[in-house]
Amino acid sequence: MEADAGMGETPLDDRGLAYGDGLFETVLVRDGRPQLWEAHLARLAHGCQVLRMPLPPRDALERPLTNPGEGLVVLKLLLTRGDGGRGYAPPEAPVPRLRWQLSPFVPDARRWTRGVRIRHCRLQLGIQPALAGLKHLNRLENVLARSEWSDTHTAEGLLCDSEDRLVEATCMNLFWQREGRLETPRLTRCGVAGTLRAALLECLPIAEVDATPAVLADAEAVWLGNSVQGIWPVTRLDGPGGDMLHRWSIQAVHRRLQATGHASLGYPTRFDD
Repeated sequence: MEADAGMGETPLDDRGLAYGDGLFETVLVRDGRPQLWEAHLARLAHGCQVLRMPLPPRDALERPLTNPGEGLVVLKLLLTRGDGGRGYAPPEAPVPRLRWQLSPFVPDARRWTRGVRIRHCRLQLGIQPALAGLKHLNRLENVLARSEWSDTHTAEGLLCDSEDRLVEATCMNLFWQREGRLETPRLTRCGVAGTLRAALLECLPIAEVDATPAVLADAEAVWLGNSVQGIWPVTRLDGPGGDMLHRWSIQAVHRRLQATGHASLGYPTRFDD
């Protein structure tokens, strides 16, 4: 296995560069302690199993954590299948390439307290159950979706699959409460199964459902969340053209789910409304 801090050149025949043949993890590190670390390792291991590539040893994955410094940083682990193979055919004995980067991070606490405005995206995600849930390197759909808006008022965009089922936001998972029941999109066809999402599913009665965007019109509360940003309450949802579809005021129900998610990350669990 080749591992470095991402400072060297990547060969042109690296399969991650050439084909997106690999996986990545983005981990919040607080005072040297990676948050939800076991969940990140489990997702990476599952991804390696699905892609049939070797999982690096744990000590190699934890090497960036030897001296990450104090405060908040984000660790990005990038694992490719390495070099070689003819065309798309992978090498019989791949030597994975592990790269990593540590970056200082300051969350936008205003999004926790005031909530966010989001929109629907026009782009639809392709359905591919074989890759559903994985944080693989093929992210062109997300890039195209994120390019649909440039205004600073919109924090995120919601994505549906090609059969108009809600899946996720461009880089966050989606949750809502309807008739007192917490729900999140089922991710068996496409989408990324986030580690914070997994933590919430373990400790809250959240139902995984198939739903169209119309379900949000009946929602009492909507949230977005991931393991770096924490939980954002949604206060406004726009259509793809920027027309306002729904509004929500932040209530106690928003804070309960937020507090549960933030407890997993060491973020504040009480908010000044």
